[in-house]
Amino acid sequence: MTSSKKREASTQEYSAKHITVLEGLDPVRKRPGMYIGNTAGEGLHHLIWEVVDNSIDEAMAGRCDEITVTLRENGEVAVEDNGAGIPVDIHKQTGKSALEVVLTKLHAGAKFGEGGYKVSGGLHGVGVSVVNALSEYMRAEVKREGKLWIQEYQRGKPKAKVKSVGKASGTGTTIIFKPDATIFTVLELNWETVKTHLRQQAYLTKGVTIHLYDRRDTKNPADYTFTFEGGIKSYVQHLNRKLEAKQETIFYVDKSLNDVQTEIALQYTVDFQENILAFCNNIVNPEGGTHLAGMRTALTRTLNNYARAKNIFKDKDANLSGEDTREGLTAVISVKVKNPQFEGQTKAKLGNAEVKPVVEQVFGDALASFLEEHPRDAEAILAKCLLAAKARLAARNARESVLRKGALEGLTLPGKLADCTSRDATKSELYLVEGDSAGGSAKQGRDREFQAVLPLRGKILNVEKARLDKMLANNEIKSLIIALGTNIGAQFDLAGLRYDRIIIMTDADVDGSHIRTLLLTLFYRYLPDLIRSGHLYIAQPPLYRVAAGKEVRYVYTEEQLERAKIELQALKTAKAAAHGKAVKTAEPETAEEGTTTTEAKIDVQRYKGLGEMNPQQLWETTMDPATRMLKQVAVNDVEKADDVFTILMGGEVEPRKIFIQTHAKNVKNLDI
Repeated sequence: MTSSKKREASTQEYSAKHITVLEGLDPVRKRPGMYIGNTAGEGLHHLIWEVVDNSIDEAMAGRCDEITVTLRENGEVAVEDNGAGIPVDIHKQTGKSALEVVLTKLHAGAKFGEGGYKVSGGLHGVGVSVVNALSEYMRAEVKREGKLWIQEYQRGKPKAKVKSVGKASGTGTTIIFKPDATIFTVLELNWETVKTHLRQQAYLTKGVTIHLYDRRDTKNPADYTFTFEGGIKSYVQHLNRKLEAKQETIFYVDKSLNDVQTEIALQYTVDFQENILAFCNNIVNPEGGTHLAGMRTALTRTLNNYARAKNIFKDKDANLSGEDTREGLTAVISVKVKNPQFEGQTKAKLGNAEVKPVVEQVFGDALASFLEEHPRDAEAILAKCLLAAKARLAARNARESVLRKGALEGLTLPGKLADCTSRDATKSELYLVEGDSAGGSAKQGRDREFQAVLPLRGKILNVEKARLDKMLANNEIKSLIIALGTNIGAQFDLAGLRYDRIIIMTDADVDGSHIRTLLLTLFYRYLPDLIRSGHLYIAQPPLYRVAAGKEVRYVYTEEQLERAKIELQALKTAKAAAHGKAVKTAEPETAEEGTTTTEAKIDVQRYKGLGEMNPQQLWETTMDPATRMLKQVAVNDVEKADDVFTILMGGEVEPRKIFIQTHAKNVKNLDI
């Protein structure tokens, strides 16, 4: 058959019968990741956020001031509010109750037309219906018109029509759902994750009270109530609770202009880091957007105008940069917009152009008044900014020295860097290896075509306690920056990145963990775009090598070790039986670090460090893309990440002491 006849036959075989139409909520169950991100822990928690968002929308509309979230013993989650209640009257277009339409149809809700909600976080009308589709069971209870209305669903399908079951006082909606075990790979809700998210929503919604009850373990119930009359002003106070404040009075403004409500709170600390959280309609925007751009522009301009008016600059041509004005700044910006335009499915960045000039005007005017009315705070803020400017100039000189040295040497890379031969950054990867010994093994064991190795000597500088100029004086950090090719700080350019993957590879002991933490601090504080873009990884070297003759297993946990010993013992027994021999079945004792034990011809080697592996072993276990395990570094909760780095790596000792005492019992396999 000719190719043209094959195409003709293939065309005839492809007809209308091959077109599948997914009705109702079937698309959600077919491709859940398109709607909630994934079916693991993140997606599971997203179900709660979607239902709570509806209640928060009611609060922002002024119809609700109390929300209750309960985690039940049977795996159900109940979200109750005292809002207006989802309408239950007949929807003209469908001939069904509006409640059923909202819970069973995608893109159905009161957020598209006029009169339902002025502002809303969920704009696509898929939230609560998606939760219904991905729940084994859901029950909706609505109090309206003096009656209690209910409807139950099984995997998104109504079990019966909406009906009234009696009288009820007040108004509100209760959604009870149980995530579907056939959809989700993780079914255990994380208490801290739920608590942190609801606390954040309470900060962002002034006047609302959120109750959180954990009833999964009836013997150990937990109750929390969040209500913050100060709104995001209280939020800034919370974020700075472990830091020394530079100004006494927290700045705060809440004003509407041109249909955009702007709420901003800020306070400077003695810290070196900038911590600004941006939100639109209570949705976090980790990549900022037009509201953050407007705030930054107004901040720099207003502080420069004030400094010039008060003759604070010694040089009349002096100017503070945006970087100077944000050092040590903790701020929360929250805007409410009628029709927000987000970039990407994750709503990571706000794109409304009209928001920027509104934020600039509202924030700039309010900050100018604040500086005049609080001269002591203004003096402290300007002193902080001027010190940052001085450090910036020193850092610029240090940075230029690093780059100039590279330029004079023909852009020579660090001498100890064993670079790869490929010049295709998308296929290349860089291993950051602890110590010269492990570095030597990695250099010999790697694939030179696409794998580069940079050994790091000792522990790098803790950047949480140092400015950029001090960092660039550190040889290890300097070598790393040159090797990456992106520059750092304000001059960072992702386009210059020389490797698609940057892989931290350290020993599986306390020192290795410390070095890994120091490197993570450096990337999080000064190279965050590498994390956001998914370029940073952590290698997972094995803890043990278990061998029985030619059979070898590399294992990464104590549990895997026990399984490997049992499997190899069974294998030896089976082989011996096949040859009519008997085998001693006693198990070997666990080996001490860096030693090998032998019993019943099973060898167990505990790796204390990477340097104990020969190049071939290091390749097989940790560097071969076909067999290695890598953990991609991601920041799912910016506030929590910032908090942890501040506690563990910052200058305040007491918060670190409390953290260690709190979590000490949870530490396993502590290497002392």
